[in-house]
Order: sequence, then C-alpha cells, then structure tokens
Amino acid sequence: MEAALTLDSIDCSYGEVQVLHGLSLELRRGEVHCLLGRNGAGKTTALKAIMGLVPVRAGRIMKRELRISRLEAYEVPKTGIGYVPQGRRLFTDLTVAENLEIGLMTRGKGRDTLERVLGLFPVLRERLRQRSGTLSGGEQQMLAMARALCLEPDVLLLDEPTEGLMPSMIARIREVVAALRERGVSTLLVEQRVEAVLPVADRVSFIENGRNRQTVEVEHLRSDPQMVHRYVGVG
Repeated sequence: MEAALTLDSIDCSYGEVQVLHGLSLELRRGEVHCLLGRNGAGKTTALKAIMGLVPVRAGRIMKRELRISRLEAYEVPKTGIGYVPQGRRLFTDLTVAENLEIGLMTRGKGRDTLERVLGLFPVLRERLRQRSGTLSGGEQQMLAMARALCLEPDVLLLDEPTEGLMPSMIARIREVVAALRERGVSTLLVEQRVEAVLPVADRVSFIENGRNRQTVEVEHLRSDPQMVHRYVGVG
C-alpha cells in the first residue's frame, strides 16, 4: 500500500536533550495509525517534527516524493497536512467562524470546503458567532479539528484528541476520524488510552524512548493485550 507519510530514521532534540533516536514510521494512505507509549516517549515530538516545529537533526520525513523535513514550519500545512495539537491552541477571543476562516486561508479554500467541514460537525454551525473560548471542552476539540480540516488535508495529525472529554464526545470524534478515512485521509493519532483507539485504528506503533519498538495491526493488539501493558503500562 502506498505511503502517505514516511519518517525515516529521524533524530530530534530539545537543546542538548535528544528525544527521538532513529525513529522510523510509515503512515499508509487512507489509514488510521495510532502512536501509543508512556508520557515522554516521544509521540508528541514526532508530530512536531512532521510539522517543522522541532528540527530534524538526522534522517528525513517524506510526504510521498516531497522531503518536508527541509521545509519551514509555515510551509508544511500548505502541503496538505492538518495538525490538531494537544490543548487545541484555538484563538479563544475569536469567534468559531473566525477560527475556521484562519484554517480556510491556509490553502485558499472557500465556502464549499467550509460546508463540508460543518457537515462533519453540525454543532459548530449553531455556534459560528460564539466566541470560541466560551465553548465546552468537547466543542473546542471539534473546532480545533474543523479548523485543521478547513485546509482539506490528505494527512491529519491528532495529538490526544479525546483527553478530558465525555464518552459521547469521544464517540463523535471517532466517527469523524472514521468518516475521514472513507474519504482517503490518512490520520496519525497520538493517544494515551488504548480503549479510545481500538475501535478506529488500523495499525498501532509503540513508541518507547524515542524509538518505534513495534508496529502491529490492531487485530493483533486485541488478541495480545499484554503488549499494551508492556509498552504503555496499562491494560
């Protein structure tokens, strides 16, 4: 199957502290691929490296034939990669509509794109004039995802999207991720809770000490729950 995104033996550091050590990973076209691991394992750093927010000291990151690890951070979203960071990072003083407009501007998208995105998140249509800082946590997460989808990405990076949400909101986010897969979007998903991942993931990579220790099909994970305990410490 064609790779939508490839991390090829990348090293990343924060100052003198090396976090990723030869991390390799392949995101297939149209799959949901989850990164699992303990806190500090390097999962979020891997997403930041893809987005150009942490420099790649060695190795390379490829989006098909394009070497995106050579791009400036502001250029990466223009290649069709959407990013929803942990904590959402909304412009809380702006309205829902204004936040979405920022997403649309990234790649020059317009009304048709906005309508498709609002079709995935009907509640946001009712909140367009509401200041985003007054939304519930679940609604803010939906807005963060919607803003990323306004650039019509073919690759979507989600960092802890279900953190602190009610079960109904978690279920809705899973539904959206599954719907995006049907549209051919490839999703790289960082999560702590395996139960939030299993219903929607195709494959899982276990990240430990900045390395990809193992990548398995999700069916294998269901049959061997001890694997989760070994790498994540739960299960």
